[in-house]
Amino acid sequence: MSIQSLFKPFKYKNLELRNRIVMAPMTRAQSDNGVPTQQISDYYGRRAAAEVGLILSEGTVINRPASKNIQNIPDFYGTEALNGWKNVIDNVHSNHGKMGPQIWHVGDTRSSEDYPLTAMEKASTMTLEDIKDTIAQFAASAKSAKDLGFDVLEIHGAHGYLIDQFFWERTNTRTDEYGGKTIKERNKFAVDIVKAMREAVGDDFTIILRLSQWKQQDYMARIANTPEEMEEWLLPLKEAGVDIFHCSQRRFWEEEFEGSDLNFAGWAKKITGQPTITVGSVGLDGDFMKAFAGEGTEKKTDFSELTRRLERGDFDLVAVGRALLQDPEWVLKIKENKTEELENFKAESLAVLY
Repeated sequence: MSIQSLFKPFKYKNLELRNRIVMAPMTRAQSDNGVPTQQISDYYGRRAAAEVGLILSEGTVINRPASKNIQNIPDFYGTEALNGWKNVIDNVHSNHGKMGPQIWHVGDTRSSEDYPLTAMEKASTMTLEDIKDTIAQFAASAKSAKDLGFDVLEIHGAHGYLIDQFFWERTNTRTDEYGGKTIKERNKFAVDIVKAMREAVGDDFTIILRLSQWKQQDYMARIANTPEEMEEWLLPLKEAGVDIFHCSQRRFWEEEFEGSDLNFAGWAKKITGQPTITVGSVGLDGDFMKAFAGEGTEKKTDFSELTRRLERGDFDLVAVGRALLQDPEWVLKIKENKTEELENFKAESLAVLY
């Protein structure tokens, strides 16, 4: 298996990438009061200059109460924040990179910070008017992404945040049109968001949706227990306008369903026929979640299993998180076979913008 399979160009709609490597979204929480700084711009610009195929920003929030749970998570609304993002995308483009913002609402999640105080209270069930406005704000941020010149956008529908809370039966106990006993029923909130965002950006602009089975609240959680349930989950999202499914696993090499070695991204591509991104401990020797416990994670230099699956056509793109956070030149070092120069991930790097 050749590592060069990671460096084949990728084209979908108007999106053209020089390689198959995606920088995964990673919360940095260093945008002053929600406004991306020059340091943030330089952080992404360095990855673009070092030939990351597609950069996906850290989660950026829509204009809704309690859409974020840490003050310095970036906003994706308002003149000042959007001007900051314009500086970011212009920097990335000047370094011959491609980038999309990840559009986000944290939902009923909590931070160790007391921000905002109202969001730290027990969340109440969203009214239908709340839902209507939330959908409209997702669409407004989507339009801003296109207007600012971003190449794609990603919707954060994973890891136990707001959209995922509607997917998950443990958190969605609604009895109206946005609830239900099946994923087909609980899909409506996400489907309505995707439709609104698609209308806002038109047919040619690429929309990525990040999904996960696991949640930060429960690593063993599952939305789809069978391929049939995954069809009920993913096909309506495809029909609503999702172009690429970004399939988050803790370990990309693990099979999704018994009887097949396909991972989550492999099954998503098989079911929908759409391009998929795989992610989960790529470039790390072990589970990336160890980083959150303050444990270092060794670099991984054997990519044979990753390239085997890529060359087989299981997925189209490969997202790398912690390894790229630690080492801006990770892609170039892999490309030039300088694996001995790769840096080991250090947990303290989560607080630093290299």
